[in-house]
Amino acid sequence: MGFPDSWTRSIVLLLCACFVLAAPAKRAPWKHLQTTQYGSVAFGLGNQTYLANIRHPKAVLGGNYSTITDQQGSLLPSTVIFAEDAVVTGEYLQRVITSYIEGDDVFSKDFLESVCIVDNSTSGNPTLDASALAYLGRLAPKYVFLDTRFARCQPSSDIVVTDIVAPGVNLTAGPYVASISETSVAFSTVYRLYRDSYRNFLYGTYDSNNGEGTFNPVEIFQPRFWDPMIPVPSRIYSWSDPRPFAGYRVAIKDLFDMKGLITSGGSQAWAEIVEVANETAPSVQRIVDLGGVLVGKYKLAQFASGADPWDWQDEHYPFNPRGDGWLTCSASSSGGGCSIAAYDWLDFAIGSDTGSSMRRPAAVSGTYGNRPSQGMMTLERVMPLGAATDTAGVFSRNVHDWVHFAKNWYVPELCQSSSITGLSPLKAPDSYGFPKRVLYLTDYLPLKNPAAEEVLQTFIRNMTAIFGMAVENFNLTAVVGNTTNDVPKYGTLNNATAVLDTITQYEAVGKPLLTAWSERYDGRFPPIDPARRLQWDNYSEAYFTDDLYNQSLAVKRAAVDWFESEILYSTPDSCSESIMLWDIGTGGLPSYREESLNNNPNKTAFLAVTPPTAGISGASLCPIYGCVDMTIPIGQVPYMSNVTFVEEMVPVTVSVIAKRGCDFMLWNMWEKLADEGVLKTIKTGRTAF
Repeated sequence: MGFPDSWTRSIVLLLCACFVLAAPAKRAPWKHLQTTQYGSVAFGLGNQTYLANIRHPKAVLGGNYSTITDQQGSLLPSTVIFAEDAVVTGEYLQRVITSYIEGDDVFSKDFLESVCIVDNSTSGNPTLDASALAYLGRLAPKYVFLDTRFARCQPSSDIVVTDIVAPGVNLTAGPYVASISETSVAFSTVYRLYRDSYRNFLYGTYDSNNGEGTFNPVEIFQPRFWDPMIPVPSRIYSWSDPRPFAGYRVAIKDLFDMKGLITSGGSQAWAEIVEVANETAPSVQRIVDLGGVLVGKYKLAQFASGADPWDWQDEHYPFNPRGDGWLTCSASSSGGGCSIAAYDWLDFAIGSDTGSSMRRPAAVSGTYGNRPSQGMMTLERVMPLGAATDTAGVFSRNVHDWVHFAKNWYVPELCQSSSITGLSPLKAPDSYGFPKRVLYLTDYLPLKNPAAEEVLQTFIRNMTAIFGMAVENFNLTAVVGNTTNDVPKYGTLNNATAVLDTITQYEAVGKPLLTAWSERYDGRFPPIDPARRLQWDNYSEAYFTDDLYNQSLAVKRAAVDWFESEILYSTPDSCSESIMLWDIGTGGLPSYREESLNNNPNKTAFLAVTPPTAGISGASLCPIYGCVDMTIPIGQVPYMSNVTFVEEMVPVTVSVIAKRGCDFMLWNMWEKLADEGVLKTIKTGRTAF
């Protein structure tokens, strides 16, 4: 290696001395828990539970390991360090280990049972000085694997020091499980298994690492509390990854295909008749390609319906961490919003929105969520509800992270075709042409709770002051009702979207399910939740024809064209000359998962109730007009709980609508408001702020 012989002898002796004199460190013993059918191993270290993918290791390093043959076949917690400095000191190693402990929720000192140090400097002559050797001695790992570019020591009575050839690009720094054979050391990815204590997930998932893009489910749950266990990888793995989503932990609604897994749509009957997905949905694959990690599939209202909590049958309804823990998660992306509100270890959740399925779960969980402009994201390999009304959105707690995710996820090459949306090709510029007016929709506002309305008014004052916007009271119901006869009215528009949704889902889901189930079970109708039972049982193919579908699509197109020329339109200065404010949530009142607790109209609220002053549900505005609608948490107010019988807090949110294609204008506004301190990073747990 180019070192003087005398120096080599000195460092070898010093290294050996440090290891021999080192007192054994106190580390939790390895506890084998189970081996899964996918060849992974669940194990315990202290109070934590982990999963190691030993069937398909992250990296396998060849070499001669005959000196440690007595340990062959054993699994060892291991730490991989890529040394950036040309001279590695004890202070450097200590700083690295400290950064692992402070910056990662997976790593612990228990993974120092073996240590692998790889040279990642550019010097060509890396060295470990005496302080580094002393520090390793104090760590007292049983095994040390040293890059051959460093000096090596012969094994001592307590610690084995072994040469390794520098690994390829697959291995990164962080915690692993090492498996030793005579000719190789395999380093397997480690996942910490978190309890899904709010039961927002169906099951956890992880990359099989088989080279084919396949995912494995986690077949482990916490029996004492009936909780699924969700695997999250070390964040250290992504620290050197330049990709924009590197290390992001993302939950996926079980409408989106993930290769190797069943897409159930929240239905056990559907799960029974379909095969595992042989490809991943392009929208999800983009997340993986950008470095994101898919940690689980979360619960949804069956077939993406808007079912109330008390109408869920196949799945146990997820829990909302906010307030008394007994509030609704809404639907259909129920587990998405509530999991982001619940868990610091989760960064984003992907969901769909046809009628309200992103926006309402965001409202009741106090998280950021969006229904993008129609056509913003492909829904290929996603179980449909309405081909011309479906969209894909993302939940987040942090404005800047949300915007960063959106600007990298929503790209022109993944937009939907006009043949699906029935609308003009979507153009979504990254615009800083902000609105001039705020339209306060008086047919949907004010909020029912006066305290919540004051939170909203404070937000409006702050936003308009920063952007120099004027506020106008605006009754959209009256405007639509007073238009000429050639402009579709709400009744016609409601019927049109109902046709689009009904035909799409029956043809893609309902009919195949009913047919397959009847053939398997002597003509029986499948066991499904009430939301679709009567609709599919009474479906008339003679009525719901292709002609009716195309007529309905034309009605929607006419409505969108009018809306974008008369209501929300672009100007040379603004992507969307105005924005609309309304409320998709509860008006600042609690809405419970238990039906009988919502019976006091002055103190509680049912969801999806159209105000008497409005001609249509506000949630239907953007499914009809193709516009972008985002849910923004702006505060919280107290309420007296019907469950804990003490005062709790419920989130307050506002819904903001802009012209189709002006999504990035809104996201740029939210970043500005976050920079100004108006919008906050959301907390997990009982309170959002």
